[in-house]
Amino acid sequence: MDVAIVIPMLDEADSLPRLLRCLAALDPAPAEIIVVDGGSSDASVAIARAGGLAVLGVGRGRAAQCNAGVAATIAPIVCILHADTWLPDDAIAVMRATMADARINLAGFTAILAGPEKTRWVTSFHNWIKTWYAPLLFRPHLFLRGGRLLFGDHAMFFRRRDFNTVGGFDASMLVMEEADLCVRMARLGRTRLVNRIVLTSDRRVARWGEWRANWVYLKVGVRWGLGIRPKTLAKLYPDVR
Repeated sequence: MDVAIVIPMLDEADSLPRLLRCLAALDPAPAEIIVVDGGSSDASVAIARAGGLAVLGVGRGRAAQCNAGVAATIAPIVCILHADTWLPDDAIAVMRATMADARINLAGFTAILAGPEKTRWVTSFHNWIKTWYAPLLFRPHLFLRGGRLLFGDHAMFFRRRDFNTVGGFDASMLVMEEADLCVRMARLGRTRLVNRIVLTSDRRVARWGEWRANWVYLKVGVRWGLGIRPKTLAKLYPDVR
């Protein structure tokens, strides 16, 4: 089963060199890699193209970028990889093995947030445990059917046909679009968090501070779970680059 990697990007010039090294180390290699740029004002596009990546330009909005990227690929398995997240070198084999189970239609890796100065164990633990507690609290009927909540840090992957069946990401959502997709995907099969690690940048936590970051994550997640103006939650989640 071929795997495509879709990378939504916006002003990621600082992250791309490490990402390019990560992608070059993947063994086996993915069948396709496409970067979807949301209108970067830095050297992101030039760096990606110099690294041999195909770049598709669309309007700003990660959900819309991901939808465009999936539509531009043909592989039966697709991974959404953020530019500041780094896969293990056998990630493609892990994705293939996971998707070989017909009961699973959505999966992701266990994320560890880290930066040049420290590993964010508290936030990483919260990131891990909310995969279970969030659906248990807010969507218990789906939790009992095997539904879990994954986010961008998890490098989620899925079968193309299932993604198309549920209509892809909701392009009107600027944050929590991954959680929204998980809810709709849970109606088709089970979600799995694989016992393998991806590293993701702690830049948001480093900017905000660990406790404030987790408070923001919790506040946004609870409002989404309760259905409190979910399409305006981006106001509570400022961008960090």
